[in-house]
Order: sequence, then C-alpha cells, then structure tokens
Amino acid sequence: MPRVLMFAFVAAIAFAPAAVSRCFAAETPATTSRFLFTSQGKTGHVEADQVRYLDFQAPDQVTWQPGGMFKDGRRIVVLSMEQRRDGPGKPFEVYYTQTPTHLWTYDLISGDLQEIGAEHRLATFVTPQLLLKDEERMLVQVVRGTVGQTYSVRLDGSDPREFTKAGEGLPYGLSLSPDGQRVAYHLASPEGYQVWNSDVEGGDRIKVAASPAHLYFGTCWSPDGQWILYVDCHYQQDPGHDWADVCIGRADGSEHRVLTSDQAMWFAATYGSPETRGGGSNVPSWTHDGKILFPRRTPGARVAWEYQPDRPDTDHFNRDYKPESAQGGTEICLLDPVSGKVESLTPSEPSVWDFRAGESPDGKEIVFCRAAVGEAPAIWVMNRDGSNARLITRGIDDHGADHPRWLPLGR
Repeated sequence: MPRVLMFAFVAAIAFAPAAVSRCFAAETPATTSRFLFTSQGKTGHVEADQVRYLDFQAPDQVTWQPGGMFKDGRRIVVLSMEQRRDGPGKPFEVYYTQTPTHLWTYDLISGDLQEIGAEHRLATFVTPQLLLKDEERMLVQVVRGTVGQTYSVRLDGSDPREFTKAGEGLPYGLSLSPDGQRVAYHLASPEGYQVWNSDVEGGDRIKVAASPAHLYFGTCWSPDGQWILYVDCHYQQDPGHDWADVCIGRADGSEHRVLTSDQAMWFAATYGSPETRGGGSNVPSWTHDGKILFPRRTPGARVAWEYQPDRPDTDHFNRDYKPESAQGGTEICLLDPVSGKVESLTPSEPSVWDFRAGESPDGKEIVFCRAAVGEAPAIWVMNRDGSNARLITRGIDDHGADHPRWLPLGR
C-alpha cells in the first residue's frame, strides 16, 4: 500500500487542489488578476506584481494558510494553527493532527477577520476543504486520533452532516464541478488511492479510477464538467512518489485515459537546502479552453532529495539531501487532451525545476513556482503563451514562496 500523503493543508488539504494550481471556474470579468501564496507560515497577496503580507491579528496562532475563496473576489477562508503539539521521534500523523486549528473569514479590502466554527468544533484538528456553491456551507476535514472524516457544515460550524463515514478512508484533493452539483476527490482507503465523485452530500458515488497497483491523486473538473483530471503514480516502483502520469476520467465513470507516458510529471515536489527544505504534492490543472498545465520532467531528471524507503518516516519527508546526484529539471507544459500535443512554456534549463502552474481567471497569465537545485522556491508569472516570464517574489527573507492560488475576478 502507498504511504499516506497527509501533507500540510496547502499541499494536500487545500480547496480545489489544488492545492495549490486552480481548477477552472467561470467568473464574471471585473478587476485585475490577483493571487495568494504562502511563505514562512504567512500569507502573501499579489496584485499588479506588487507583494504584501496579510497581517492577521489573533493571539497564539503560529501559521496562517489561505483556504476557500468567495466569488466576490475579496473574502477568503483562512486556516491558522497553534504551536505544534509534537515531541522527539513522534510520527507526522500523530503530532500534526493533535495541533489545534482555527478557521476564519478574512476580507482582503477591509481587513476584517472573523473566527468561524469555534462554538461548534467537531475536533481539535479541523481544516477546510471546499466551499460549496451557495457559499453558506463548506466541507471540512476532521481528524480524531488518526481517523479522518469529512463533514459538510454551515460556515459557523453548525449543522454537521457526514460526507464520509469514519474509517472508510480519508478523502481529500476535493474539487467542485462547474455547476456546483458534484464533488470529486481522491480517497486514501485501505484498498489504495482512488478517484471518486459524489453529490454535495456525499451520496450517489461514482468510481472514476481505482487499482491496487496505482496511486490516483488530486482532482480537477474540466470546464465543461465532463472530465475529471488527476494523476497516476506507480508507487510500488516509486515509493517516494516523485513521478506520475497525467490522467482524465469521465465523470460518469465510463472512461479512464492516461495522457502521458513513463511517469512524465513531477508529482512529489521536494526542494531547497537542509535549511530551507520543503515539499508537497504537484497536481495538474485545466485552462479555460480545456487544455492541461503540468510540470514535465526532462529525460533522466533526478531530484536532489533522495527518498529513504528503509528508514522510519517521522517527519513525512524522510529524504537525504544529495545535490551531487541531482540531474535535469522540469518545465511547465500545456497538454491538449484531444490531440495529445504538448507545448513547452518554460523551456528547460539544467537544475531548474518549474511546478505548480495555474492559469489566471481571465486566461491571460500563468503563475508558477521555480526552484533551482538547493534553492527555496520563488513565484513567477508569465503570459499564457510563455512570454514575459518574470520573478514576483522569493518569499520572506528569500526563504521561499509557494502554493500560489488565483483569486476570483469578483462580481
């Protein structure tokens, strides 16, 4: 069985993984494209290439991460975490989910911060996963001990309804269909990592992709709502989950297509030096015209952080830094799922790794991360055709910026 991939919220428990890249959603044109990102436990906001860090005034909160985004383009859901409740040698799944979390709404214009769900807490560890269509309810992940479960709750945390049952597997990588009627997700179950979709209450489930020898991960609906995008990692040959293939499956479960070959996509991002190390899952994303953005590895590419399968995993990283062994890199590519044509938007350079690409809501730009071997990631923006690529930020004190996510254009 594959090891459990419970990365930090922005890496795997994010709204529309994407974690991380954005799933397509039609928005009404209005203002200039803007996006959020994370750096050193803080949330950054970029508009017109200008960077500012959001100042959340709340006691005892150590890290802040952006979550769901309201359609008005100005309000967001935010997750904060208190000081980690861990100790020497404790495994990730024990200490991480014992750390108290808090959910908030934040207005990017007025600066108003309001805690939500405090009166109706379901557990110590609760993280937001997906705002539903009416924006009056959301799906949250709840972990009690080491058992994860997803609930649908009102924004204040009241009226909890089971989306999944305890013990049937951990659903994450959630995304909402364009019409708001269905939810796609991958399920980390005893039978493996599978892709499903259901109605917004968790019923009427349809299996899209499942096989014991394959780790299917991440979901993103196509603009027309007919296909679900995800990846396939051959985890038995690749226990570090470094590589995967890009796949799509029909939402009705009738067809599964593998669009790349030879595990061509960089899946488990690992970057930085021992002082700035980091990582998280990469997932592909749709563009507004039905193409797919993904990070393609160059022939023979090899990461600097070597996974150690024979060593106990106590930090959910379990890698040794070997920059002398690193080879090649990755490039952001645009894949046409109909013709199979692949266009490179960031021509590869030795030792440069591009990843986490997402198209802006107006379809004009693409945001992505870039990390040279041994360096923390920086955030870049380029035109849709790959031109005018420019560095936006290297993060706080140049210690890295990651997980960019476009804000809706608003109404």
